[in-house]
Amino acid sequence: MFAVGYVGCVSRYERGVYHSCKRLVHVIILILGRIEEQSWTAAVTRSLHLVWQAVKGLLILSMSFLIAALWYCRRLYTYLAQLLKWYVFTMPSVNLSVLAEVDLLGYCAREWKGETKQAIQMRKVYEELFWRHHIRYIRQVRGDNYCALRAVLFRVFSQGISFPSWMKERDILKLPEKLLYSQGCNWIQQYSFGPERYTGSNVFGKLRKCIETLKANWTEISGVKDKDERGNKCNILFSDESKEYKLYEAIKFIMLYQVIEAYEQMKNGQGHVPRLFSLLFARDTSSDPLSFMMNHLNPLGDTGGLQQVEMFLLGYLLEVKIRVYRLCKFNTEEFQVNYPEEYHREWHEISLLTEDDHHYHIPIISI
Repeated sequence: MFAVGYVGCVSRYERGVYHSCKRLVHVIILILGRIEEQSWTAAVTRSLHLVWQAVKGLLILSMSFLIAALWYCRRLYTYLAQLLKWYVFTMPSVNLSVLAEVDLLGYCAREWKGETKQAIQMRKVYEELFWRHHIRYIRQVRGDNYCALRAVLFRVFSQGISFPSWMKERDILKLPEKLLYSQGCNWIQQYSFGPERYTGSNVFGKLRKCIETLKANWTEISGVKDKDERGNKCNILFSDESKEYKLYEAIKFIMLYQVIEAYEQMKNGQGHVPRLFSLLFARDTSSDPLSFMMNHLNPLGDTGGLQQVEMFLLGYLLEVKIRVYRLCKFNTEEFQVNYPEEYHREWHEISLLTEDDHHYHIPIISI
């Protein structure tokens, strides 16, 4: 019995130990689980902290770089502005023969200040151009003795107008030699190139170079379809003094060629000759091609500009209708005139304005 009791006690004791151990293991597992959970939470928190530190560093670096870039751009802008200002005010030798467009009424206010009768009249005329004729802007043209030629050619080129029909039918590069050898015009050796009073047998070679320059640039620019690109090319061309003057001398010579052709036709009674040539030859100073060259073409670009008869001739040879607003003729029938008066319907139209019939500017119409 004792043995049995003893065994029973041992069994109960073992079961108690077993259950105690089991509870202990359970508690240990719970403790370990909590510890593991806390470890994971700590690890995640630590990782997020490290990531934020890295992102914050990148943000600080990026902001520093952005501030430095803005500071540098501001300094660069200031430097370029000063450089441009210096360039504009210290480089007067740059040939700006046709200036950028400016507001018409603003230009008038600057040019015609005061309360003189002429200033009041001019301000009234410019307001008329602005409101009634829709001229909003103006491009000033250098006022030397090539002024009219410059304004007309710039208009023709910038509008992309191509060669007149008669120029397409013949090689204008051969015109100097044609006049010399076919028509015996030896007196052309007295031709003057504006301020350069050049004469001699080499005049034909010089004229050919001028015509080559005209033909090459006219062909290139008239072939450009994009208006802005064409405008940029015109600005570049009319800022190159050497090329620019070759254009004018070429046009002068072509005017002489047209006068010689018309003179021969009238003398021989061949075909219809436009009325403008009758007006031209009616003047004592241009009764024949030689006197026309000596008294009107040679001074052109040097001591004189284009007169009205020459404006008729210029429009005729270019096959364009030149509409001119003559501000000095305001409130008269001659306020708007067309050069030439006889023009074909298919001809292109260009517009100019003049305050004194000597200096011309380019109006920009915006409806």
